[in-house]
Amino acid sequence: MAAPVPPGAPRATNAPPPPPPNYNPNYQRTPDSLAENMQNLQINRPPSVPNSTPRPPPSYIQSPASRPSAPYSAPQHSAPFPGAVPVSRPGPSPGPQSGFPARPGMAPTGPPQSTFPPNMAPGRPSGYPISQAPPFGSRPPTGSFPSAMGGQITTSSGAPPSPFGSSSAAPPSAFLASGFSAGPVIPPVAARSGVFASSPLSTGPVMPPLSAPGGPISNGPPMFASGALQGGPRYPSADNTMQPPVGPPPTMLSTQAPSQPPTMRTLLGSTVPNVPPSPPGQTAPTAMPFSAAPPGVPPPSGSPYGLQTWPTQPRQVAPQLTIPGTVQPPRMFGMPQPPPPNQPMAAVPPAMSQTGAPLAGPSKIDPNQIPRPIPNASVILHETRQGNQANPPPPATSDYIVRDTGNCSPRYMRCTINQIPCTVDLLTTSGMQLALLVQPLALPHPSEEPIQVVDFGESGPVRCSRCKGYINPFMKFIDQGRRFICNLCGFTDETPRDYHCNLGPDGRRRDAEERPELCRGTVEFAASKEYMVREPMPAVFFFLIDVSMNAIQTGATAAACSAINQVITDLPEGPRTMVGIATFDSTIHFYNLKRALQQFFSRFLRPLMLIVPDVQDVYTPLQTDVIVQLSECRQHLELLLENIPTMFQNNRIAESAFGAAIKAAFLALKSTGGKLLVFQSVLPSVGIGALSAREAEGRTNIIAGEKEAHKLLQPADKTLKTMAIEFAEYQVCVDVFITTQTYVDIASIAVIPRTTGGQVYYYYPFSALSDPAKLYNDLRWNVTRPQGFEAVMRVRCSQGLQVQEYSGNFCKRIPTDVDLPGIDCDKAIMVTLKHDDKLQDGSECAFQCALLYTTVYGQRRIRVTTLSLPCTSMLSNLFRSADLDTQFACFLKQAASEIPSTPLSQVREQVTNLCINILHSYRKFCATVSSSGQLILPEALKLLPLYTLALIKSTGLRTDGRIDDRSFWINYVSPLSTPLAIPLVYPRMMAIHDLNSHEGDRPLIPPTIPLSSEHVSDDGIYLLENGDDSLIYIGNSVNPEILRQLFGISSVEEIPSQFVLQQYDNSLSKKLNEVVNEIRLQRCSYLRIKLCRKGDASGDVVLLIHGRRQDFKRTLLC
Repeated sequence: MAAPVPPGAPRATNAPPPPPPNYNPNYQRTPDSLAENMQNLQINRPPSVPNSTPRPPPSYIQSPASRPSAPYSAPQHSAPFPGAVPVSRPGPSPGPQSGFPARPGMAPTGPPQSTFPPNMAPGRPSGYPISQAPPFGSRPPTGSFPSAMGGQITTSSGAPPSPFGSSSAAPPSAFLASGFSAGPVIPPVAARSGVFASSPLSTGPVMPPLSAPGGPISNGPPMFASGALQGGPRYPSADNTMQPPVGPPPTMLSTQAPSQPPTMRTLLGSTVPNVPPSPPGQTAPTAMPFSAAPPGVPPPSGSPYGLQTWPTQPRQVAPQLTIPGTVQPPRMFGMPQPPPPNQPMAAVPPAMSQTGAPLAGPSKIDPNQIPRPIPNASVILHETRQGNQANPPPPATSDYIVRDTGNCSPRYMRCTINQIPCTVDLLTTSGMQLALLVQPLALPHPSEEPIQVVDFGESGPVRCSRCKGYINPFMKFIDQGRRFICNLCGFTDETPRDYHCNLGPDGRRRDAEERPELCRGTVEFAASKEYMVREPMPAVFFFLIDVSMNAIQTGATAAACSAINQVITDLPEGPRTMVGIATFDSTIHFYNLKRALQQFFSRFLRPLMLIVPDVQDVYTPLQTDVIVQLSECRQHLELLLENIPTMFQNNRIAESAFGAAIKAAFLALKSTGGKLLVFQSVLPSVGIGALSAREAEGRTNIIAGEKEAHKLLQPADKTLKTMAIEFAEYQVCVDVFITTQTYVDIASIAVIPRTTGGQVYYYYPFSALSDPAKLYNDLRWNVTRPQGFEAVMRVRCSQGLQVQEYSGNFCKRIPTDVDLPGIDCDKAIMVTLKHDDKLQDGSECAFQCALLYTTVYGQRRIRVTTLSLPCTSMLSNLFRSADLDTQFACFLKQAASEIPSTPLSQVREQVTNLCINILHSYRKFCATVSSSGQLILPEALKLLPLYTLALIKSTGLRTDGRIDDRSFWINYVSPLSTPLAIPLVYPRMMAIHDLNSHEGDRPLIPPTIPLSSEHVSDDGIYLLENGDDSLIYIGNSVNPEILRQLFGISSVEEIPSQFVLQQYDNSLSKKLNEVVNEIRLQRCSYLRIKLCRKGDASGDVVLLIHGRRQDFKRTLLC
């Protein structure tokens, strides 16, 4: 009889496990396409099968194998993994003038099959109608465009894959059975390309050879996250948007206000006290079905914590997929190649004195020795678990494809340390943070399997009766499947009779591989009636536009109306989609959009305006006529939006009743909930929540060195905060688009979107020439991205740990849950953890995030994400398994949360000390004996000092700058996802003057350049971008011919103050536009471009390195 295998482990078969499906290595992207391959995501898709009866095998709702065809479809390619469905990727089709919406064509039959609103025509252009470069249309996930990155496919363990189906393919034993072999298979150094600079399977720290030049020495365990490019492809473009559904519409909701606010606070189960710990000396293997491998290396006597290595894992053999480009091993500039993993550690002589200068030789550190991130052109194939052990995830900023084999994809949940310390003392000694970064609706790679939807019928999903945890691959079934042990609380439950299944010889249920909830780390359950306190809410969008004098004169009102008019076409079709619109200055103007007024519209070309003059005690007139079905008022709404700028063109009212306007709009949305999108241009000065200009006071305090200057980053009063809590209670999510040229007190305004799960968009100084394109694209992505409404989220963890704090954009009314009136694929939430008991060494600790939400199609879903990680009592294992991207994202978010309540000098000192404490702990307890003047860095965190320096120089922590800029930075960081954290402070820089030299199979985006003055020449042109803004720096000695080809100017003196990128009739200009459009797709942002030349003070304000007003080179980090 075969040895028992804990649940969740892969079954041994005679065939290699399937690699990720649908991967197309030769696909060529279209820069301005929208929602490419988004059919792989099933966030907002109605089920395609009828409801199953209670409890017999649940229905697994999967993506259909075929999609509606679109013009100019790319040919289908065979998938690299067996069983994967090839997906057709339609390209752009001819359409109207760029930027203007094309009406959708005839809708296919059947339910909608896309997470995007289904009425976006595949051929709809995403450009903006002013002869500008095509704007960003949609957001791809990390690594969605492998063909643009070039390079080859590697596995998560670093080995280049071999072809499937060839005579030289590795036998199944090399792929699966090797997990039970005596030792790992270590390829030669040249073959270990990919995410790892050195093998994570080595038996000891990898050191450079004795001949390494002086400089910072990386002396420690191999790094899991080195060599990652922070700007890897992120998001799929969006050609594959589906047509509107045809068929009977869902039942409409009542428009009357409920007697009680719709709260979801109790839907995820009640709070249950932790189970008492096991008695001393006893273990609880039943509560932890997955046990880590026992330590194979005894700790050396020189360290109190030992130097145990990461458990040995077999190397995966993956298909050899040809991608244009070459593979470069991820390493640092000027650093020698690491020795083979089995090479004994060599003693490294001291390289530097206490002050950082070498003890002998040159008087300066070689800048090439400074660790810097290097782009990696390889696409990583990552299996979340191998050999019954958790695989360390690839860097968040790299290009990877995930195969869910028990643990969730790192896109949905990441831990700062991939081995959990057994005690709080061990964690404190390390100096690191223990936290989760949860992004429950993150976009998957197009080549990854879709998240499967499981319908258990009226009885709902199987859960632990004590902690209310959901069934997952790590719950262990015993007693021939009659009972199961919860991996979160250790409680033993009876298996429901209609869910019973016998166990196989390996100790797993015989149907484990057929049930997604038992073999996948991420699954979605169809919610039953017990998870609803009311019928699912419809998709409601209410637009609120500032028409004050300043907004009219700067063109902000016209830009907002134009963007809304185009985005209407992208809203979901059907009776569940409802819209409303209002304008405001010192009063509030509602508009009746009922069909009965059609004759009135056509005669007078003016809607019926309903004015609310009282801005202290506001109300909503004719509530049932203000928010109506989109299908009934589309023509009226378009006509109204075209006329609003003309109606108020002579407006001389400078005041803004922002607080009163959003209160009135909330009253209109109160009965249903929905999204409120506000376009604001001036400081709110009258009515509820009126504010005063505090910027002048703030400048005075900063100059005078006052300690209370940071308080200007706090809300002026509690009025808006109180309103925001009420909005969240009735499931109203607020997004604010600030199109201004003056101070508007973002610190006070932003409390509303931050509390309601919304977002702040900031356009300063607003330009009617360059900003309408960005405004349109931001608005379009806001309403079309995968998202959910009236959501509530809870994170559970195993005994010994508990959630300490949540951080992000949400409202928290009870300690265990966070309420999210709106949640989308861009939002991440940081979950800080703490010990409440000692964990058992060798066991595993599980984390589970449950998100209950309503899709845009009115379906109630529960997305369950589970992650199980090994526990360790070895300090060296913590440093070896640290996740750099997640650690730094926590640094960033904690610094942002401290800025409004702590002087900047103290925040900078705290950030610096966090970094110092980690490095000191590693040097003291884990590093080999070395000179006191030698710089020792842990391999996994060797870039942490660089990123910490970048953070200190960022907008949020600099003492100069505007109050609003710092306030926006704080609110931008709060929900920021892990892949965008590092680029925000350490942007990409690339040369664009020599794009014509990038021919052949090289990636579309040119190689990144270190942020150092040594790499900036006076005759070059460089593009910097940080995911939110971009800058083109032009040297003083640039060839005039290059200036003419790229910008249509003959000298640097002709650089315009306002710049819109044009495409000229030459190859260099065409390639620059392709690069910019590709970056916009990756970053999910239009990225306004500003030109700046050397010594130009006007450009220093937006320098992405954020130095002081000085020469460009002096603002670089090194």
